[in-house]
Amino acid sequence: MSKGTLRDLQLALQLKIEELRQRDSLIDELELELDTKDDLIRQLQVELDRHRNASTQAAKPTVEMPPTGAAVQPPAAPDEPQRTKRQAISAEPTALDPSQLTDITLTSYCKSKESRELIQRALMDNDFMKHLEHGQILTIMDCMHPTCLSKGCCVIQEGDDGSMVYVLEEGMVEVSKQGQKLCDIGPGKVFGELAILYNCTRTATVTALTDIKLWAIDRQGFQTIMMRTGLIKHSQYTDFLRSVPSFQALPEDILSKLADVLEETHYSDSDYIIRQGATGDTFFIISEGQVKVSQQNSANDEPLMVKTLSKGDWFGEQALKGEDVRMASVTAVGDVTCLVIDRESFKQLIGGLDDVNNKQYDSDEVKAKLQAEADFFSSVSLSDINIVCTLGMGGFSRVELVQLKNDTNRSFALKVLKKRHILDTSQQGHILSERRIMMEAHSPFIIRLYRTFRDSKYLYMLLEACLGGELWTLLRDRGSFDDGTTRFYTGCVIEALAFLHSRGIIYRDLKPENIILDHRGYAKLVDFGFAKKVGLGKKTWTFCGTPEYVAPEIILNKGHDSSADCWSLGILVFELLSGSPPFSGSDPMKTYNIILRGIDMIEFPKKITKSAANLIKRLCRDNPSERLGNQKNGVKDIQKHKWFEGFNWDGLRQGTIDSPFTPTVDGPLDNSNFDFFPEDSDGPPPDEDSGWDLEF
Repeated sequence: MSKGTLRDLQLALQLKIEELRQRDSLIDELELELDTKDDLIRQLQVELDRHRNASTQAAKPTVEMPPTGAAVQPPAAPDEPQRTKRQAISAEPTALDPSQLTDITLTSYCKSKESRELIQRALMDNDFMKHLEHGQILTIMDCMHPTCLSKGCCVIQEGDDGSMVYVLEEGMVEVSKQGQKLCDIGPGKVFGELAILYNCTRTATVTALTDIKLWAIDRQGFQTIMMRTGLIKHSQYTDFLRSVPSFQALPEDILSKLADVLEETHYSDSDYIIRQGATGDTFFIISEGQVKVSQQNSANDEPLMVKTLSKGDWFGEQALKGEDVRMASVTAVGDVTCLVIDRESFKQLIGGLDDVNNKQYDSDEVKAKLQAEADFFSSVSLSDINIVCTLGMGGFSRVELVQLKNDTNRSFALKVLKKRHILDTSQQGHILSERRIMMEAHSPFIIRLYRTFRDSKYLYMLLEACLGGELWTLLRDRGSFDDGTTRFYTGCVIEALAFLHSRGIIYRDLKPENIILDHRGYAKLVDFGFAKKVGLGKKTWTFCGTPEYVAPEIILNKGHDSSADCWSLGILVFELLSGSPPFSGSDPMKTYNIILRGIDMIEFPKKITKSAANLIKRLCRDNPSERLGNQKNGVKDIQKHKWFEGFNWDGLRQGTIDSPFTPTVDGPLDNSNFDFFPEDSDGPPPDEDSGWDLEF
């Protein structure tokens, strides 16, 4: 090649590089301009919210949100981006006892081949149902019963309580809301699906435009199918694992987690599952069918059949220890199904679940202090308390700022709950659980409950007063937080969750509305209405939480544990950094469908840094056993994540680091960091003396 040609090429290359550099620089400028405009929009939004807030304060709900029925606050219209508090949802406790589920016989209804295909197609096309397992869809189809209605009949009435989901087979129906027609629905469509998740009010009316034929299943039937398939599968997997000698010494909670990680893989006749000489990191347990194991002594020899393995046998376990050159080939004989786990998942789970950071709460000094405190509060009665003002209102409670008559320098928060309302919404279990958990929760990052009272109309909880206001209010006024601020508040929440999770307690209602600041600006979790002591390695099934924060396994009724809190933590970090949660739809069902699509479908705003985005995505994995915080080191894995690099955890625990925002609190009766609430205009509720609340 001549020198001239080479020089020409170099020149052309330099020109190209310069052109690209200019283009990059233009993109940077445009991105900067876009960010500035985003900030301006957010500032204007905050101003707008402030003005709106001043005029709507009287109508605003709760500071410390107790469990409500399934009333969900309607989201703001798109042209009105005001932040309103989100109501939590709690299904009525499931009447199904997990231990007896396998004995329940499900009733199936006869259907023609065409009907079966139509129902199956309709379920597979539905945004929610398509996420169920194939076997669950088939069972739901079997259990749907037929209903025929004539033209003009009402299938669903707006405002009624619903518990049925329908598939339309013949005819047409019209959907309307507040008298306005929304759309028509024809055959092969599903409607009414929110009602099978929890008891909720129907949001629209559905009327038959012609004679119609429907297939229906109710909530109890649907939840039985969902819980049952999950439980039967889980207990089979756990039994399989228990039969493997290397696993027999593992504790129950680890076995349970391993069972959650196993994946089902299918092979056809004579498929190779393992090839001799290959490297592998996978362990297999046969759940259906047979395999043959063969070895070849040298390259030219015929493989020699060593043995046949069948259901319940396993192979490849050396790979879990890291000796991963396969010593034999394994091939399928006929159709084979294996349960598979890889070395990485296995290593993540097999490790000491040591008590995280609890040593500091158990010293003799701390015990003596708690005993003295308990003695002091045991002599306090309701008549010793003066109400100063209201700090917040919930679905069926008010939180009052109170002081002791004989010691006016000490203030407390008194949560007052209507007993009748608790009974009407079947929330007794949640309230009793809230009391038991909070009385034991001695963590600097959890609001303290000192004592409870009861009379014929109300229950009372005497709580620590944190007068710095709610994190929700701060977020509303600022729009969003920077990395450092978010890291501090997230750190406080992680410490609270570490305390709970190491005791087998799940929280289940994480959101800015339930995080409150003390006078130093440190954050504490409040409102334990949904917290539950499940035990390590155990699951629970009641649907509860706030729609935007609910984990996919809660929506799909698969049973959930403390890993649901790890999911919500990811949502919280996203919301604090960006100003809004990643998953949000115009109604709860739309929100749930967006959640089920997964975090990878969400576009992250620029202001969320790479390492923060990585943390969020690792907390919001669809499979709970893959979530950070739910593996062998528990919450420590979150604390070690690179987003927390350099964060002073000891300083946070000891309260020696500065908070990013120190609220102004002038004395024990200063309620200026809370919104204004009007006097309680409702008359006193009726008496409720059934006695379920004796421990209060």
